[in-house]
Amino acid sequence: MGVTWTDPNARIDGTIQVRTRDLGTGRWTGWRTLEADGTAAGDRRGSTDPLWVGRSNGVEARIAGDRGALPAGLRVDLINPDAERPSGRIESAPAMTSAPMPARPVPRMVTRAGWGANETIVRSAPAYTGPVQVFFVHHTATGNGYSCRDSAAIVRGIQAYQIRIKGWDDIGYNFLVDKCGTIFEGRGGGVGRNVLGAHTLGFNTDASAVAVIGTYDAVGVSPAVRTAIATVAAYKLGAAGNPPNGKVVYTSGGGDRYPLGRRVTMYRISGHRDAGRTDCPGDSLYRQLPQIRAIAGAAPIGLRLLRVPGAVKLGPLLYTRGAIRPLWTVATPSALIARFEIWVDGKLAIAAPGSHRTTALRLAPGGHTVAVRAVHLSGRAVTTAVRVVSDAKAPVFTYGPDVALRTGSLDGSVPIRLGWRATDVNGLSAVRLLRPASINLGVATRSRTGTVKPAVPATFGLRATDRAGNAVSASVTRTPIVVSEGVARRTGIWHALRNPRHLGGVALGSTTAGSTASWTFTGRSAALAVSRATGSGRMRIRVDGADQGAIDLRAPRTRYREAVWTRYWSSSGTHTVRISVERPGVVLDGLVFLK
Repeated sequence: MGVTWTDPNARIDGTIQVRTRDLGTGRWTGWRTLEADGTAAGDRRGSTDPLWVGRSNGVEARIAGDRGALPAGLRVDLINPDAERPSGRIESAPAMTSAPMPARPVPRMVTRAGWGANETIVRSAPAYTGPVQVFFVHHTATGNGYSCRDSAAIVRGIQAYQIRIKGWDDIGYNFLVDKCGTIFEGRGGGVGRNVLGAHTLGFNTDASAVAVIGTYDAVGVSPAVRTAIATVAAYKLGAAGNPPNGKVVYTSGGGDRYPLGRRVTMYRISGHRDAGRTDCPGDSLYRQLPQIRAIAGAAPIGLRLLRVPGAVKLGPLLYTRGAIRPLWTVATPSALIARFEIWVDGKLAIAAPGSHRTTALRLAPGGHTVAVRAVHLSGRAVTTAVRVVSDAKAPVFTYGPDVALRTGSLDGSVPIRLGWRATDVNGLSAVRLLRPASINLGVATRSRTGTVKPAVPATFGLRATDRAGNAVSASVTRTPIVVSEGVARRTGIWHALRNPRHLGGVALGSTTAGSTASWTFTGRSAALAVSRATGSGRMRIRVDGADQGAIDLRAPRTRYREAVWTRYWSSSGTHTVRISVERPGVVLDGLVFLK
């Protein structure tokens, strides 16, 4: 409801007050003051601002302190918002959908269809103006004693009042916000377009405005409302590249505070009172405008990468096989984020809507700088970056794995050495033995000793993994064969030595220099087994006729079936190992080879 009179230029010196009777209880409210903020272009009657009174069935009005004649045509105008609701389903603004380069996001709001705008009473098609240079904050002065469930009805009431009573083409504000922070689309014509409103006399051109539903003289708005105001302000100003926390010089179109042509310096986000002689948007809300400017004009805060699935961090670098999905967070509400951009080596690779916190990305091989850039509706942006190495190639085994015999005791097992060499252009993260047991071998180790059972095939499996997670596996199977000294071709004098500690319980000893023994076999590694003691002799070894040197078998204590000499070939072949006694006291316990 509101109070109006015939001449839009007439003034009432007194205070206009009303009280209403609640439909449910029948009780009268206290007297409430109606605000009158002056005449706007197009007004066909003088008027107060409308007041929301809820469901009522009685009204009384008075003018207190009037010192002059009352204007002609004074009356109380009543609006029933429910009667203004069109038939059909109530809808909210559709959610944004993702796109390779998302469009500038529209703040989430209740559309005109959603709040039930009566399009049949709109007097003319919307007019448009230039890019928004200033954004005005109003309050509707309709009182705060409403439930947010009634917000849509209040907006319908304001539309009807401003069209039916004040004679405007449509609701004057571009946007409205209720005390719960819900944004409503105001004047028709397109939220994303610069619709010419009827909100701030002399300052409607190249401007936009929001009205907070309620009265904010003695009480300010909540943080949710501050954020909502900042969101629509940043949306409209930022679209034109204008900093919401900056200032602008505006030429007045003529009003009750600044005459036509006056150049006025004002904040990009200003209160109604900055442009006209009014208390709007209320003292408390006006004092909150610096906070709103700070929110609307800020750069995003708290941007950081949480992790990068698909990549492994080692030291200062991340390693990936190519496909990553950066996951980030930001403290700024999504409603104030225009978009997130992913940059690779200084070039824009992909953009995601402001509601997203991750996106998929594939990197070409090599080292890259991957940056996540958060862009505020104001246009300001912050960036966080990380170095990522993309590596799609698996490591390679440049040697092995392979098995060679080693020296040591042949007491029920055969001593062996497993060898390998794995490399990767970007470095290894692990080398693991898979068979016969799972063991982490590290990246610096190139061999590992162990034992195997004679005459039993032994398989060794390895896997090398690089820093990006690429892996290569390889395996080798070898069978150790023990050949008795008794099958060796011999010359000179040899005699059998029986002792359960010898291989097979028997060995051959020679007490004559020049005696020889030889074995011919097909394999890739060989070892000679002997017994040693303080009185042992010396033998010379030849392989395929080539001298390998002599070995002195003396030892401080007696040892049986000990491999004292080994040889390895990179491939399997037929070889002959021949020993000759240089000093008597050589005891042969057999030969072992790998096939």
